[in-house]
Amino acid sequence: MTLHVGIDVGGTFTDAVAIVDGRAIRGKAFSTRDVTTGILGALGVLQERAGLTEAEFFAAADRFVLGNTIVTNAVDEQKYAAVGLLTTQGFRDTLRIARSARTDERDPHEMAAPPDIVARHRIVEVAERVDAHGTVLVPLTEDAIATAVNAVLDTGAEAIAVCLLWSFRNAAHEKAIGDYLDKHHPDIPYTLSSELTPVYREYERMVTTALDAAVKPIVASHFDHLAEELRSRGLRTRVQIMQVHGGFLSVEETGKAPISMFNSGPVGGVTGARLLGRQLGRSRVLTADMGGTSLDAAAIIDDEFRLLPRAEIGGLPTSLTAVDIETIGAGGGSLAWVDGRNLLRVGPHSAGSTPGPACYGKGGTRPAVTDAALVLGLINPDYYLGGTVPLYEDQARAALRKQVAEPLGITEDAAAEGVYRLATSQMSNALRKITVNRGHDPREFTLVGFGGACGLFAAGIAAEAGVREVVIPRNAAVFSAHGLMHADSVFPAVQTSPWTPAQPAAALDKEFAALEARARAWFESEDIPEDRRELYREADMKFVGQIFEVTTRLPAGTFGEADKEALRTRFIADYEEEFGAGTAWTEAEILLVNSRVRAIGRSDVQTVDQVAGADGERHELARRTVIEPLTGKRTEVDVHRGFGALGRASGPCLLEEPDTTVYVPSGATVELTPAGDFLLTLAVR
Repeated sequence: MTLHVGIDVGGTFTDAVAIVDGRAIRGKAFSTRDVTTGILGALGVLQERAGLTEAEFFAAADRFVLGNTIVTNAVDEQKYAAVGLLTTQGFRDTLRIARSARTDERDPHEMAAPPDIVARHRIVEVAERVDAHGTVLVPLTEDAIATAVNAVLDTGAEAIAVCLLWSFRNAAHEKAIGDYLDKHHPDIPYTLSSELTPVYREYERMVTTALDAAVKPIVASHFDHLAEELRSRGLRTRVQIMQVHGGFLSVEETGKAPISMFNSGPVGGVTGARLLGRQLGRSRVLTADMGGTSLDAAAIIDDEFRLLPRAEIGGLPTSLTAVDIETIGAGGGSLAWVDGRNLLRVGPHSAGSTPGPACYGKGGTRPAVTDAALVLGLINPDYYLGGTVPLYEDQARAALRKQVAEPLGITEDAAAEGVYRLATSQMSNALRKITVNRGHDPREFTLVGFGGACGLFAAGIAAEAGVREVVIPRNAAVFSAHGLMHADSVFPAVQTSPWTPAQPAAALDKEFAALEARARAWFESEDIPEDRRELYREADMKFVGQIFEVTTRLPAGTFGEADKEALRTRFIADYEEEFGAGTAWTEAEILLVNSRVRAIGRSDVQTVDQVAGADGERHELARRTVIEPLTGKRTEVDVHRGFGALGRASGPCLLEEPDTTVYVPSGATVELTPAGDFLLTLAVR
């Protein structure tokens, strides 16, 4: 038996997918604060549906990939461990000076300081100094290290971040501090900026280092508990964790830099959508991942998702490379409310899994987007999650009436319609940001909508954004977990190494060779077979005099003098792809700032031959009265179960699956793709 498992821990549900000898099985459970309990609950659903005992299931698992929200939640909620920071003498306030301008506000009285990662009393200066060329100006003594470390530990620090000036040019002083901590304080987790992110821009490097150290104790406690529980149940394969850059690493590698787990679940969905786009022959794909707390959107162009070389995390700029995902606080659990101006608002606060939307009957009294969909008739209260979770329309109506309808002087139905349309409008804005705002025509894209709630909203989101074609995967409710299993192992290595074409090509090639040596060592440590190994050279480049860079891929193989002009040509093409034709400053010299190597271990994942429960479907037709949210009309619509046996229908109608419902509006059609997914073609507006 071949058994692969993917788990995606979300804010409301923990999603799970297993591929057993080519047969896909899916399951869901409510997420829990301790994470592990929710994961074990979802795995229990998979075991039952696979017809295996717990011992058989874990013994057979030979691939286990996890996307989780541990780091994302810690950053979003700003609930960090007590972290201390060691930095060069005279640079104690780098985190507070930041980049001067705090926000887009023009009034300085309205500007907000960046969120605190490290309390100021836990920032300790170290007597040392290295210059921009890596030359030691003030040597670092062991006495100075001991004094600084003792001072920061006396503040109650549970972890230590070390970020010294110019350490990416000469890491000797940071390494000495790390060696001291290993010897004298082996139980204190720490992060060295020269190991995590050896690149210039001290502020971003310090933010990234501090965030990583701040989440290390939190991640360690969660993973220690999870690993112990999985081992006790018989799991022997290595647990792999999705990373912010679009690939996964082993849990051991992840523990060295846990900040890279930020947004790991949504990245799995983007990876799955890229695979689905290939299968459908669509080269331009938008993703909309709508869960309980948020919607995550991304663009895939020519089979590539966009990577940001300076990702923003929790409102803070970092030096991490990350998949470009636009996130807004609008999901099935997003709360509807009326503000002080008597205007309807949706989100960003969420009902979560407990108490959840009012219709869950768990004590929630504030209406959520799910409550609105239930009142509109789009959700069958007796068939939510296949009938395993009952919903209570009376409680949804009561919450909408008290919190929205009465304050606005409208009916409960009108309140539900308003919540639905406002949430849809907010989510479509996310698609416009990654298309129109970047010079792309949304009409050229296919929207892949997934997440448990997206089937009800995808058509509306697409219509408002100008997208004409929507695909809802059959396993939409657990699609991110499915995508996790199809991701590749990825190891990024980066080093600031300024270079211009006036310098010898051999000097740049030497920098890349050193990074590739690290990548090859990683291949060996991860036991990745030779035939699945790929290495790519990339560079962050700009025109001399500019502030920020564009990432360009270098020609394969050794970089020689004859490659300089090809590199310049490729950089200009990439620059104009990003900023528009004719924008390149072609008369200026170019500067290569960072050398990057991406090591990729291609996955060997089972092909899904069938989806459990989809084979041998029997079509069932019912009728239900709904309020069409895009038109406001009350109408009777067809409700299809077992749509695979029908294959095509016209809107308005609903497709009811055990773990998701798809709304097809008037004027649209829906048909089954060869792989069994739902393809919606919208009316041209």
